[in-house]
Amino acid sequence: MIADIGLIALVLGFLLSGYATAASAYGGRRGRPLYVESARNAVVGAFGMLTLAVLSLVYSLVTLDFSRAYVADVSSRAMSAFLRATALWGGQEGSILFWAWIMVGFVAVVSLRKWDRDRELMPWVIAVAMATTTFFVGLSVFISNPFAKLWLEQGAHELTPAVFRPENAVPYIPEDGQGLNPLLRHFGMIGHPPTTYVGFTGFVIPFAFAMAALITGRSSQDNWIQTTRRWTLLAWVFLSIGLILGGRWAYDVLGWGGFWGWDPVENAMLMPWLTGTAFVHSVMIQEKRGMLKVWNMILIILTYALVIFGTFITRTGLVSSVHAFAKSALGPAFFLFIGVTFLASMGLLFRRLDTLRADHELQGLLSRESVFLLQNVLFLAITFAVFWGTVFPMISELFTGTRISVGPPYYRKVTGPLFAGLVLLMSMAPVLAWRRQSVRLLLRSLAPPLLLSLLAGGLWAYGHRQHPGSALALWLLSFAILAMLFEFGKGMQARMRSLGESAVAALSRLLARNRRRYGGYLVHLGVVMIALAFVGDAFFKQETQGPLGQGESLNLAGYSLRYEGLRKYDGSDGREVLEATTSLYKDGRLLRQLMPRQDYFVVQQQPMTVPGVYSTLGEDVYVLLVGWEEIGLQSATFKVYVNPLINWAWLGGALLVLGTVVAAWPSSGATASAGYALRTAQRAAAMGQGD
Repeated sequence: MIADIGLIALVLGFLLSGYATAASAYGGRRGRPLYVESARNAVVGAFGMLTLAVLSLVYSLVTLDFSRAYVADVSSRAMSAFLRATALWGGQEGSILFWAWIMVGFVAVVSLRKWDRDRELMPWVIAVAMATTTFFVGLSVFISNPFAKLWLEQGAHELTPAVFRPENAVPYIPEDGQGLNPLLRHFGMIGHPPTTYVGFTGFVIPFAFAMAALITGRSSQDNWIQTTRRWTLLAWVFLSIGLILGGRWAYDVLGWGGFWGWDPVENAMLMPWLTGTAFVHSVMIQEKRGMLKVWNMILIILTYALVIFGTFITRTGLVSSVHAFAKSALGPAFFLFIGVTFLASMGLLFRRLDTLRADHELQGLLSRESVFLLQNVLFLAITFAVFWGTVFPMISELFTGTRISVGPPYYRKVTGPLFAGLVLLMSMAPVLAWRRQSVRLLLRSLAPPLLLSLLAGGLWAYGHRQHPGSALALWLLSFAILAMLFEFGKGMQARMRSLGESAVAALSRLLARNRRRYGGYLVHLGVVMIALAFVGDAFFKQETQGPLGQGESLNLAGYSLRYEGLRKYDGSDGREVLEATTSLYKDGRLLRQLMPRQDYFVVQQQPMTVPGVYSTLGEDVYVLLVGWEEIGLQSATFKVYVNPLINWAWLGGALLVLGTVVAAWPSSGATASAGYALRTAQRAAAMGQGD
């Protein structure tokens, strides 16, 4: 059978992964290139075997091989072939195999690239990265095997998943499977896990290079930073996409009118994103000034540890969350692996501290280096606050026997001021020079955006006295946006004056000449746009709820929702649908008919609320069907939210991705000959900034 081939491939992939780890470490330690080359071949072989295992599992899911416990658990006849294929990462066993496959794919690409500059590092890069891969493949083989069969224990009448036949058991093949969790049948959750896994596994590559630099004693050199820059950006942007898609899924599926609830699994993704963001900023200082070498090692070690920790709490059922999987036997193995890798990494760092001396000292508090460093401190403070809130329920249960939950108010109060500080520093960083910046030049650069933002904030505060905090938040965000737009304007103006280019040509060539700098500005603009959505959610969100008879209306924030009727019908994927028809009006004008509904999945015996949404750039009207009269369907109860600025989260996410692509895109070098006059004009416009 195809599934048996997949099982054999999985076991061979585990053996090849273990061999690659050992052979590369031995070859690197003993200076034996043949062993290292053999390890590289083993990595490619492991990728081939795990690819075969993944394809075999997908084939089993699509063809409904219910003899396999995993297929019976996450697939069903009612599901479409596409949903069956995406069930690969819809359950515990498949997601771990998928994680390992992406990881070994990364290592294979890295190991096949040219080694000329990093020849001394590569044996240890392979050893460290493949050690992580071997751990996850080992979990898939020994603890959470996706190819385990279903066995019926005679006499006990219990089903047992196992690779080998248990005593007094016979094979069991159900007529149909349980099917994928209805909450996961959404484009956000179809794209969210793969992008998250790419982000998580991608951060293993810079970690492996950092450990290789420490092991070989080359940590004083910056080659590993330069080599892994695009790998780091790739991991960061995919983790960002995963966060955004997860927010969209929560908004569309969970039926609470929001997109971020500080859920433990959301936090598990956010924490490595925070430390990864700090790392992305901090390595710029090491590249430019040869500073913060120890700091960067700590950041990448923390990011790696938080990646494994996030996978740990999600996969073991340690936390209560709609995102988490059921409790499993993976906990002890994960806990041991996290402890060993973190202690080993930190021990290696302390051993090599003497090789990590900074090339330069901080020359002034008013400089780009000092602002980046302060940003990193704030990133770590937010990470610690989120980490404490996430693990506190587990700690309280361990010591008191009672699980005390930490809710959104804690996170908002603790992290809100810290995020505000980050926005303020983000506004200042682009206009600050390396080494030191004069106060006069700084004020001269910041004066226009500062005055305009103060004016905007003042006008807003005057018109919204009931929300004083919103004026401060919107002032900060407008200041950040205007500061970055002014930077774009300066560069464009310099080109337009010196070369006579049009505004569009000046902007496009400005991006082409300095992709890293202006791509970073686009990323910052995207982050500020996402922050606008959080401000709208925190200060201006409105909601109401009430029962309506046919023809009656519910009013909120200038909108009027009229109930027209209710109907039942059979939907796809084995669901029964109860759908309401409503008409949304504003100022007496019909805007749109909205169709909120309740889907009931018969096999899973699970309901799901699907909202009706009217979207504009400024706000969403979000309508939920929360109750109804069973007899006659003449009345129904609706919950209505008005969510201001919510769509800025999705627009900001798209701009963030675009900015990262621009920043990471290789420079052609052909644009470097624009002439001395242009360079002089741009330097003058930048007012003494460093790159």
